[in-house]
Amino acid sequence: MSSTATTPQRVPKDEIWWSNAIFFTGMHVAAVYGAVVLSPWRDLHTYTLALCVASWQLASFGITLGYHRLWSHKAYTARLPLRTALAFMGSLGFQGSIKWWVVRHRLHHRFTDDPVHDPYSAQLGLFWSHCGWIYYKRAYPRMKMIDKGDLESDPVVRFQHRHYIPIALTAGLLLPAVAARQWGDALGGFVWGGLVARLLIWHCTFMINSLAHYIGDQPYSEENSSRGTLFIALCTSGEGNHNFHHAFPHDYRNGPARGDWDPSAWVLHLLHALTNQIPYLHRITDTDYLKAKAGMLSLEASRLHERIPKENVARSESELPVWGAGEVRERARASGEHAGQGGKQLLLLIDGFIVDATPYADSHPGGRGILTEWSISATGKRIKDSTRAFDGLVNKHSKGAKETMRVYRVARYEE
Repeated sequence: MSSTATTPQRVPKDEIWWSNAIFFTGMHVAAVYGAVVLSPWRDLHTYTLALCVASWQLASFGITLGYHRLWSHKAYTARLPLRTALAFMGSLGFQGSIKWWVVRHRLHHRFTDDPVHDPYSAQLGLFWSHCGWIYYKRAYPRMKMIDKGDLESDPVVRFQHRHYIPIALTAGLLLPAVAARQWGDALGGFVWGGLVARLLIWHCTFMINSLAHYIGDQPYSEENSSRGTLFIALCTSGEGNHNFHHAFPHDYRNGPARGDWDPSAWVLHLLHALTNQIPYLHRITDTDYLKAKAGMLSLEASRLHERIPKENVARSESELPVWGAGEVRERARASGEHAGQGGKQLLLLIDGFIVDATPYADSHPGGRGILTEWSISATGKRIKDSTRAFDGLVNKHSKGAKETMRVYRVARYEE
């Protein structure tokens, strides 16, 4: 699909959010130091590596299933035990409380790409949309328009919001160290299951705000910069079909096709089918996404047609003059006793139209001779009709060949 490139605008000069900036930068420094010096990756215990992946993936599903699809978009309903588990898993993401995250995400969807009102606007550049916004304490004038009633009425959301920092630090840094202590690698657990895993979930999630608005396809909508890529889907537990998500944010899936990589949707489907924890899943109808896709294909087709040189576009019937038998014979006579002899004009009658095949004769796959054979004679009693020959008697022409023939039509024929 076509690209809708964004022109980065000037990053707003807001107050630096020093606590965020120091913590975010410090986590990167600590993770690199830990992975190089304290618990070198070359000596990494297999169990510690597995712990790192598990810690990362638990956080990833906590963000996608909980923060994003459940609380931000209400794509499904969940009972208390599942909501509690998802709130804990989402805390591993180190991305703020559910309430803090959801309000900003809803703002992002309400005003996507707006450099003032979208917290992660792609209009402000790739770095800003990825993580630059973390460093600034911005004011969002339209934040008050975002409904928070459902969040404030959820006891899980309220509890996690009040106690977010101790929950996150315990789950994201302390517990991995305690777990790895079981095989004698508490420091490795802290570094890899804690620090490194936090960086993985951060940057995989942030890719959805940044790369998913810069690279990929737009098969459902061009109303904003959202795109879809398999790479991002693989890194984010299925959030890569971002163009579909922005077109249909309330669908529990991140794509309508069975081939869409979306483990988060698979988990939701299984929980809905096998447990009582998900009473309802919201999904759009096939008609909804087929209409969206058809609209984009139509738009792309019109763009492709615009690229075709005008001389290669068939004229409409109303633009063509009307020739009778006398006019046709006269034109054939003017080009030779028999049209086509000596490399002269080759006129054919096909489907009620006079076709001048002369410019195409040397490129014709069947050769010039067959065109000459079926061309109109200036002296024949009747105007030779080549329609049957064109439609299968001599060759069953393809759709492309028929379109080429239409380009060379010069008149309508009426006896």
